[in-house]
Amino acid sequence: MQNETSQASVLFNTHATDSGHVIGEMTLNSPKSLNALSVDMCQLMSEQLTQWQDDDKVVAVLLRGSGDKAFCAGGDIRKLYDSMVDNPPMPNPYATDFFGSEYALYRQMHFYSKPIILWGNGIIMGGGMGLMAACSHRIVTETTKFAMPEISIGLFPDASGSWFLQRMPAKTGLFLGLTGALCNGSDAQFASLAEYALPSDGYQQVIDALAKADWQDNSDSNTESNGLTTDASHTTSQCLSALSQNTPADLAPSKLAEHWQTIKAMMVSGGLKEIDALLQNDEAIAKLDSEFANDKWAQRALATYRAGCPVTAALTYELYHRVKDYSLEQILYLEANVAVHCANNPDFREGVRALLIDKDKNPNWSRTLESCLDDAGSAYIASHFDNPYPAGKHIFEDWLGSDSFAANSLTEK
Repeated sequence: MQNETSQASVLFNTHATDSGHVIGEMTLNSPKSLNALSVDMCQLMSEQLTQWQDDDKVVAVLLRGSGDKAFCAGGDIRKLYDSMVDNPPMPNPYATDFFGSEYALYRQMHFYSKPIILWGNGIIMGGGMGLMAACSHRIVTETTKFAMPEISIGLFPDASGSWFLQRMPAKTGLFLGLTGALCNGSDAQFASLAEYALPSDGYQQVIDALAKADWQDNSDSNTESNGLTTDASHTTSQCLSALSQNTPADLAPSKLAEHWQTIKAMMVSGGLKEIDALLQNDEAIAKLDSEFANDKWAQRALATYRAGCPVTAALTYELYHRVKDYSLEQILYLEANVAVHCANNPDFREGVRALLIDKDKNPNWSRTLESCLDDAGSAYIASHFDNPYPAGKHIFEDWLGSDSFAANSLTEK
């Protein structure tokens, strides 16, 4: 049963199960933009999730992208760019709407009481990564390609990147945030971003398997710590595990698994100044690990870092270390601050211009890394974390109260 027209930015379907329950399905429907995430998409998904939350017949939700190229290649940054060049007041109203609706959706998904299953086929970047991280069960395929490429556009690994990069093993998350390295399905499993792998033509098999599963009445079930219904989660896990074992995907090997020791050695070589000196030095990298130095995947990642925005590198490093003990809501609150400041400062605008507008790929970054690390530069980086809203008017003000999931308010730190 389809509930939206083909022109909608998100399509909503339902699939009946043999046990009399329903599987909800959300399809990002902007294939020409590789399903880039928009304010409209976020609001539509949030509204539908709320409806399905209150429907006892709905036992799980499937999330996918239309077309076979991408699940979601990021946020619709063209609209953000247009809002930035119009010299809006601080805080940028459109940036507030965009990041506000996006981050509110991530929070809702993280604490959703029913399984949300990602069909992570094709390209997954930026905002798509935020959706991926928020799903309770993630499926990748041989076509999966994921990255956090914000170093190239002067933003920072947003979309809850500070949450999921922190949780990757052996400091690989910091490396991915700094270099924008392009990864595959095996990397997603290594990095705790996916649990299951299936062939890219296996989506219908997922629907069929979920439809045949024995969904119990979950109305009186216990819940896990994040609010997820235990019985529904177990049923989903059993179903997807059996399916992935019976029809395994032919994934390429994981570069993160191959090079994690070298990546960790680089990421713990000192502060950002020392890490940068190493990432800029081919000879030093070859001395550390010649196989890594000669790997085209690593060379591409290093080239991206070297051409990337120094302010992004500084923000990435600072966020990675600052949020180590923060809750999800605290991280989203803080990322919202940084994102709104980036929408007011020059590098994000310049990066989008160079990559997507004029396409000269020759951005004029506002600062060198050295100037980000001196006293004035450090103060500039720190200013991105300041609350850009009037007192009591932050868009996520109510997230940090006594009844929120956050254990401590950022304002008390």
